[in-house]
Amino acid sequence: MSTPTTSADEAAAKSTKPVVKNKQRVMLLSSRGTTYRHRHLMNDLEVLLPHCKKESKFDDKTKLFVINELADLNNCNNVMFFEAHAHTDLYLWLAKAPNGPSVKFHVQNVHTMDELHMTGNCLKGSRPLLSFDQSFDSKPQFALIKLLLTHTFGVPKGTRKSKPFIDHVFSFSILDGRIWFRNYQIVEKDPQSGGDFKKETTLVEIGPRFVLNPIKMFEGSFTGATLYENPNYVSTAAIRRQERSQEKLKRAS
Repeated sequence: MSTPTTSADEAAAKSTKPVVKNKQRVMLLSSRGTTYRHRHLMNDLEVLLPHCKKESKFDDKTKLFVINELADLNNCNNVMFFEAHAHTDLYLWLAKAPNGPSVKFHVQNVHTMDELHMTGNCLKGSRPLLSFDQSFDSKPQFALIKLLLTHTFGVPKGTRKSKPFIDHVFSFSILDGRIWFRNYQIVEKDPQSGGDFKKETTLVEIGPRFVLNPIKMFEGSFTGATLYENPNYVSTAAIRRQERSQEKLKRAS
């Protein structure tokens, strides 16, 4: 006849189970040539992501795979690399170091917290909820982007610089093939003072805001075979060339 398991035995069994820890760490860095607004966006993200490690500017744009070595030295397995072109255009690389995958975005419609002056606020080091709309599950490329965004923006529980509570939401929405980022404070208010009433939960925007237009996905980290290429993406250089040619035609006419 088997003896019943006591609560002490159950506690001992639980203590022997391996504890699964989220060990995601993010290295944040940029190339040279970033503008004032770009730097402020990076500062906003550094404040919102307590599990990130900011690195000095990276010079050689032709050898991006070297960033994997920097990530290894900083004990980071995720990379956010902001690449500036011509002091106007900003691109974002999200990569899983050192083996990939990685994706390159064109960053558009950037508005920093200082510019927006929103009424929302959150404590420094608090952890966010991540909200993705259903469109992320509609296509394989968006499912992969969702995974990279989760590993990059999801602050692990117990991170050294993080607080043990959640008071804001990172929202990722897809519209016109682009990913729209918003950051909201979670506000709970009692509808009436006293009594057993449920709290009303509202969202108040904090900032920053930006839009990510996917360009290419690679099998490796900053290199490798192309997994996906956006057929609708037109580079800003091509747009500027077209605008210049149109101006020449107007002058000629």
